[in-house]
Amino acid sequence: MPDIAAGVVRFQKEVFPEKKDLFRTLAHGQRPSTLFITCSDSRINPNMMTQTDPGELFICRNAGNIVPPHTNHTGGMTASIEYAVAVLKVRHIVVCGHSCCGAMTAAMHHPKGLEELPHVRDWLGYAKAAVQIVREKTKDSNLDDDARIDMLTRENVLLQLQHLRTHPYVATGLAMGEVSLHGWVYDIKTGAVDAYDEDKKSFLPVAERYAKEVAAFIAAQKDAVCF
Repeated sequence: MPDIAAGVVRFQKEVFPEKKDLFRTLAHGQRPSTLFITCSDSRINPNMMTQTDPGELFICRNAGNIVPPHTNHTGGMTASIEYAVAVLKVRHIVVCGHSCCGAMTAAMHHPKGLEELPHVRDWLGYAKAAVQIVREKTKDSNLDDDARIDMLTRENVLLQLQHLRTHPYVATGLAMGEVSLHGWVYDIKTGAVDAYDEDKKSFLPVAERYAKEVAAFIAAQKDAVCF
């Protein structure tokens, strides 16, 4: 705890003063463009990964970056998704998985060994279809364990995107062209981020997947500076 407390002091003395105008604006409300759903894993830092400031991402984190399908049961994820889309009017929703995910390893190998962790066991049940897909796809292959977990991480992201589509406000946003879904996988060791391309049915490097969008954004930034 002393190191964390020291970090708060450093933030107050060094970081906050440099961004006081930003925080003064944020004190009156938030208008994030993106709902970012990722794992609770301590090695993941969404703002560092995306180089975004406070106020730009509405972040939801849980073990395995899971989105339960919509039901009448009220849960934290369901309420957060509803609020992000209906009230904050986010235009993008990212589900971001990551390498070396303990939740995915447990879902693949230890579902029967979680008797002492009943909530974890039930939570990982929302990834069961992804596990079944990987087992079916690899039943006649010689893939090693790391490759299977990597495949599961990606299949789980796609499964959670399917679950997102069952949420009423998300479904409405998609139908009206007001919301878009994005599936990402982050590699902790290399810093690589792959994004799913619906047309190509595969994960591509972010720079390739969003080449046109990034080029347009950079051009707009340059025009703004020149103006």
